[in-house]
Amino acid sequence: MPLDRYYIESFLERHANDIQGRVAEIGDNVYTLRFGLDRVVRSDIIDSPESPNPHATMRIDLQNEDAVEGGCFDCIIVTQTLHMIYEVRGALATIHRALAPGGVVLATVPGITSIDAHDGPEKWFWAMTQTAAQRLFEERFGSSAVEVHQFGNVLAATAFLQGLAFEEIDRASLDVVDPLYPVITGIRATKS
Repeated sequence: MPLDRYYIESFLERHANDIQGRVAEIGDNVYTLRFGLDRVVRSDIIDSPESPNPHATMRIDLQNEDAVEGGCFDCIIVTQTLHMIYEVRGALATIHRALAPGGVVLATVPGITSIDAHDGPEKWFWAMTQTAAQRLFEERFGSSAVEVHQFGNVLAATAFLQGLAFEEIDRASLDVVDPLYPVITGIRATKS
């Protein structure tokens, strides 16, 4: 398992109780089903309008706030996506609009990483620090509604860049957090 996935899954596991009701996830619904269990009433898969994804139940441009019905989701899972959206503020406005009052977005963004060969540099717009993530989400959700968690340290960042897998590193070493070497930032924001 790639090291960043370990951190993404740790973040989602920490907030698994938020994954309930009507849930949307970007690209697939693997995490919805894995962490939402029987709390999920309906699972939607969001993908871009041009995506060939046969499992997508909603094809929308997250940069277009009017592309989604307001107040329809109890939880939206947005892992490793926001850095590939140029109009990230527009995407956050769309996510905020789509959430029902009390709804939660669980998002992750990469920290120290190489650019994914599959997506390529032409699809990778941002590198987001913990502070940037917090400020962007607070602009839309308010400061009291946003929690930001950082994952990683120099060992994890170096191992990740070298292509080592989760199974090759001592788990206790991975769980040490060093704010100077973020591998993943997790954001939990609640709509009031």
